[in-house]
Parts: sequence; structure tokens; C-alpha cells
Amino acid sequence: MAALLAVLVGGALGTGLRLGLDSLIFPFSTLVINVVGSFALGFLTARVWPTARPWVRAGLGPGLLGSFTTFSAFAVSLVSLASSGEWALGALYLVATIALGFAAAWAGLRTGRPARHGAGS
Repeated sequence: MAALLAVLVGGALGTGLRLGLDSLIFPFSTLVINVVGSFALGFLTARVWPTARPWVRAGLGPGLLGSFTTFSAFAVSLVSLASSGEWALGALYLVATIALGFAAAWAGLRTGRPARHGAGS
């Protein structure tokens, strides 16, 4: 029950954050949101998940970041660009979203990993 409540609260917060960023930096808000969300989820997975309670993981992962980032908004943005004849911009948007999303997830996992201390430390 705690996990469900955490997802509901996290979902409300993530949706609100998304709407706020959409109004500030449209039309590339989906790209920015997905890159930031990829980094955040990578970081949390490496740093927080190993010791976090299940309800914390549920609230932050599927709740907050699941509602903050979304593939459907990415797809609609891409189709909108293509439909308006912006093929080059659409292709750039597609490549940038995928490349930056993977890079952000990788960076989040790397920076979220706890520091390892050598034998001499």
C-alpha cells in the first residue's frame, strides 16, 4: 500500500514538473525532460536503489520519473515536426533524443555509483 501511495504522490509531482517545463521551454521540452529524466533515473538506480525501501523506489521511479518523462510525448513531437514538413529538424530531434537520453542514463549511472576507495585509502 505504501508503494501505491508513493507512486500516486510521485506521479502528481512529476506531472506538475512536466507541465511547468512544457510551458517554459516548448517545443523542445520533451527532449530536455527525457534527457534530465534519463540522467535522474540512472543516478537514482546506482545511488539510491541499493539501499532504498521499495516504496521509495516506486515513488521516485514509476511515480515521479515515470510521469515526468514519456515516450508518447516524444512520439507526438516527432510526428508534429514531420507533419509540418520539418523533416531535417525531426531527424535531428530523433537522433538527439535517443543519443542524449542514452548518454544521460549512462552519466547518471556513473555519477550515482558510490565512490570506491582503494586499499591505501
